[in-house]
Amino acid sequence: MFSFQLPSTFVDSYATRQVPWGYADAAGNSLGEITFLRTYSRQREDGTKERWHEVCSRVVEGMFSILKDHYISQRLPWDEAEAQEMAQDAYERLFQLKWTPPGRGLWVMGTPLVNEVGNSAPLQNCAFVSTEDMTEQDPSAPFTFLMEASMLGVGVGFDTRGAKKGFTIADPTVHDSATGLEIDADGRALRPVVEAGTPVFTIPDTREGWVDSTAMVIDAYLKGTELPAMDYARIRPKGAPIRTFGGTAAGPAPLHRLHTAIRGVLHGRGGQALTTRDIADIGNLIGVCVVAGNVRRSAEILLGELDDPDFLNLKNPEVFPERNSYDAQAPGWAWMSNNSVVVNSGDDLSGVTEAISRNGEPGVIWLDTTRAYGRLADPADHKDHRVMGYNPCAEQPLESFECCTLVESFPSRAESKEDFLATLKVAFLYGKIVTLLPTHWERTNAVMQRNRRVGTSMSGIADFVDNHSTEVLVEWMDEGYRAVRSWDAELSEKLAVRESIRTTTVKPSGTVSIVAGVSPGVHWAPGGTYFDRAIRFRNEDPLVTLFQAAGYRVEPASEDPTGTTVIFFPVKSAARRSEKDVSLREKAELAALAQKYWSDNSVSVTLSFDPESEGDQIGDILTDYAGRLKTASFLPQGNFTYPQMPYTQITREEYEAATKKLIPAFLDAIYDGDMETIDAIGEAFCETDDCEIDDLKINADFNAAT
Repeated sequence: MFSFQLPSTFVDSYATRQVPWGYADAAGNSLGEITFLRTYSRQREDGTKERWHEVCSRVVEGMFSILKDHYISQRLPWDEAEAQEMAQDAYERLFQLKWTPPGRGLWVMGTPLVNEVGNSAPLQNCAFVSTEDMTEQDPSAPFTFLMEASMLGVGVGFDTRGAKKGFTIADPTVHDSATGLEIDADGRALRPVVEAGTPVFTIPDTREGWVDSTAMVIDAYLKGTELPAMDYARIRPKGAPIRTFGGTAAGPAPLHRLHTAIRGVLHGRGGQALTTRDIADIGNLIGVCVVAGNVRRSAEILLGELDDPDFLNLKNPEVFPERNSYDAQAPGWAWMSNNSVVVNSGDDLSGVTEAISRNGEPGVIWLDTTRAYGRLADPADHKDHRVMGYNPCAEQPLESFECCTLVESFPSRAESKEDFLATLKVAFLYGKIVTLLPTHWERTNAVMQRNRRVGTSMSGIADFVDNHSTEVLVEWMDEGYRAVRSWDAELSEKLAVRESIRTTTVKPSGTVSIVAGVSPGVHWAPGGTYFDRAIRFRNEDPLVTLFQAAGYRVEPASEDPTGTTVIFFPVKSAARRSEKDVSLREKAELAALAQKYWSDNSVSVTLSFDPESEGDQIGDILTDYAGRLKTASFLPQGNFTYPQMPYTQITREEYEAATKKLIPAFLDAIYDGDMETIDAIGEAFCETDDCEIDDLKINADFNAAT
């Protein structure tokens, strides 16, 4: 699978080296390692799981194989010795968590899905598609792209522009089965009962089958084509493994519900105009289907106009109650997307400030600034004049059908500015390499290979400022940006491809920042110095057994007590402040700083605020930072809580008490797939009716196991 390989002696030398995981907890376990095990370590057929040095090898060999294949296929001069030197440097810096691919890269880079199939779509974090690209010949195209990309775990942004295209809903001939969806004892769909001569479409058990069948439903109502009865019998049953992308199948029910719901939106409305709400409904319902289909990650952002009352009310239960229903028997779908208004600098935003101060939405996209500027420290270059919208996290401005290629760097983990600049070189190289591999979408390739857009992100920015200074951050950002642009020019010439239209960004990071132990993106971490981090696990995850035996607080998840377990990890971090300790304006100022000196794409920023003390500042923030930010979203915090929140601040005394109670979990059993040891630990823990065990016995069991 790999045309490029690191020496086995080199990789093996890292097997016994200690990984600098982020966020050690009170027992000496690490949230970074736990997150890695839960989220990014792939399980092999023999039941063992990848260790960090093996993932580093898979990622580096995968990326350099793509690089080598490009050189060879284009008949360019390839220097193996130089590549080995750079690859080993990239490996060392990845092992030390000075940079990482995005989570998707950690999961699929160096797997057959990427390196054998030759498709970069699974590596792409996010995408955008405009419904302005709906045509009479292919009105479902934006929605099918949204669906297929989402099924690959790509977060997708879309807009409501199609409502102005003049589409009229048709009244098509629809062929229903007599029985609807029936599931047998094995979880498979029964074939529909239909009258002789009724057209039937048997849906293939593939991603394309799901997408094509959905396109048939949409096109029937927007083109007036005949809609056959749907046969779901070939779709694999719930729980069956998905071997290419990982995870398990959800069965045919989510797809059947999607088809039924789209028909519910459009049926019986022949002659009516397609509306903003219709577009939002179809896109959101597709997202709900994908999430129910057990995709590892899926997200949506919906962009609309400031003067469109239907768009502004999409999440208003008084106007659209069925979209916003919390009834378990008839749940709504409005929650599926974050919604933002597309505006220009100087627009009057007073009409949305009250809604933002109340519930945080809509977010704001300044499209004029986006199209005109890269970094805001530089003159307008108008390179992004074709941009139509953003990805769901709003760090990448994108053309319609464009995907974004991301990578992360962690300046707070660098030993010096020079070390950070060297890390940026290998981090950007990863992103540029991903642009060399096409997706399977022709329209996407046409945009991506023209733009070669890369988003080299920085995370831990707030930590860096608190532990250094704003002046040092500006210096590192400015020099880092110039180094990336210079490296892109040199690298593009060697690769014989275009220079990247944009090169830097600030993404929200999420779980990858936990692996590295830094604050996420441009945000202050929610927990502060001492906090309990609640992590959700499947009930059958063997990690639950180990942490329960190690004395951790373990509870059934309030939202899914029969399927999910919540474990609480007491942590002392290096953070000096939590986001609650930072004012709304200081948060906005740090984001603007990153937009000015680092990101030539955008800065993903969610400005959390206290509604009581800061809610009346929203209007001033929007006015003051128009032209200084490209995007902004808001999140009211206040003092509300809900059960098992991800972060709960604790006292120093509570943390120190936990250090005396908890013991390290025996994670080697997870890596080795040693279920006998895990089961033995679980049996020892649960040998009494109330599953109690004292510390001495736990220690004895762990000593015996090791």
